[in-house]
Amino acid sequence: MDKKLLDILVCPVCKGPLRYDKNRSELVCKVDRLAYPIRDDIPVMLEDQARQIPEEEAL
Repeated sequence: MDKKLLDILVCPVCKGPLRYDKNRSELVCKVDRLAYPIRDDIPVMLEDQARQIPEEEAL
């Protein structure tokens, strides 16, 4: 994932920062507990495409 792109992307729901999870190929918003998938090196920043992160995984 390109560092410059990561610096400008924010969560589309809360506008907060995202963390890159390389193992799952996702951008994670800890506040909303949403994980946005990265498909073919393109972040899919749509709330309805995001995976809800279970509370125990968010810790």
